[in-house]
Amino acid sequence: MKKVYATAGEALDGLLHDGMFIAAGGFGLCGIPELLIDALVESNVKDLTIASNNCGVDGFGLGKLLDTRQIRKMISSYVGENAEFMRQYLSGELELEFNPQGTLAERMRAGGAGIPGFYTKTGVGTVIAEGKEVKNFDGQDYILERGIVADLSIVKAWKADDTGNLVFRKTARNFNPPAAMCGRVCVAEVEEIVPRGSLDPDLIHLPGIYVHRIIQGSHEKRIEQRTTRKKEAV
Repeated sequence: MKKVYATAGEALDGLLHDGMFIAAGGFGLCGIPELLIDALVESNVKDLTIASNNCGVDGFGLGKLLDTRQIRKMISSYVGENAEFMRQYLSGELELEFNPQGTLAERMRAGGAGIPGFYTKTGVGTVIAEGKEVKNFDGQDYILERGIVADLSIVKAWKADDTGNLVFRKTARNFNPPAAMCGRVCVAEVEEIVPRGSLDPDLIHLPGIYVHRIIQGSHEKRIEQRTTRKKEAV
């Protein structure tokens, strides 16, 4: 089965349709599948529901899909870095389903593991719990959260072999493994494709069984917020 494709557009060919549900890896601008996002913009696919920790920043990452009005609904835990996101949400142009960060990660992981739902204390007694089943275990209330199964997952990794085994680099690992797991089809962009057998099996973060298509490319890797220490006087 061929998994390596030449471009992001080719890797997404035949997978996209209006109204689809996409799970996207990354955290802020760290480890985001920026080439695949650009290909989504170029495809003009619309009415998307996207599950991602956040929606990038204005004009970059998933923020590009906000600019082109291709997103109908976001399932996210943080939206504070994107003014256009805030504008669309407050004006009623964009639907938003808030999820606590750990809950969102576990919803993705659960969906990928074939678990349709789980109970968690996170959000009990808050607006997060509204409309959800509550069950008491050992005298404590828990709310039912559903696992996420997406039509498509798009993720970013550091290295891959041609079978789709992925290695993520440091904090860029973030939401990428659970996002990759929960997609019926997963497309990964990587910085380097290495020969089969060259990856240490103990260092593989996501096995290739979850990954269906791969592209290699160059990435901009923006810094979301640069914080530096002032130079000390000599």
